[in-house]
Amino acid sequence: MSESSRLQKVLARIDAANAQDPNMEETGTAAEPAALLYGRRMSEVLGEFSPNASEELQIAVRAQHIERWKRPRKDYAAGRAGYLEWRRDAARYHAERVSELMQLEGYDEQDRERVAALVLKQGIKRDPEAQTLEDVACLVFMRWYFAPFSTKHTQEELFRIVKKTARKMSASGRTAALKLPLPAELVPAIDAAD
Repeated sequence: MSESSRLQKVLARIDAANAQDPNMEETGTAAEPAALLYGRRMSEVLGEFSPNASEELQIAVRAQHIERWKRPRKDYAAGRAGYLEWRRDAARYHAERVSELMQLEGYDEQDRERVAALVLKQGIKRDPEAQTLEDVACLVFMRWYFAPFSTKHTQEELFRIVKKTARKMSASGRTAALKLPLPAELVPAIDAAD
């Protein structure tokens, strides 16, 4: 089996898993399972941001939130500690689940461990691929999820959130973010993250 064929098969497995999401998201023309849409958006932005991404990074990006609905935030304690526990547990689950799907397509242990490390975002700021995954996740948030998210926060809170998000990004990620149609009053938050 060629690497390209194997990659397409594992991406299809990820999509099939995410297509089971009971949470639907309106796209303007139809409703789609939210996790499936998120994974495809991640791949789309990766293709724009890093068109020569490795096979491992392409898989990690698509599977970053695989079957996320199976680990709902409401099952964890309120507050920051509960939020962090939820994030850690979810990331571990995503890494394990994508590893299982990769194994079904013949990926070796080394490839599976690499993808798991990327999904777990190990080495952000040190590992260029882990940083690219983080940049892509931030860009996807800003491009598709920021507007509905913004209605729940004050302008001051939004400025802090955008600044904190931009701090996680690389310089090239922040440059890409500045090209998005964000409200003009939030652009200084991205610039302040340098």
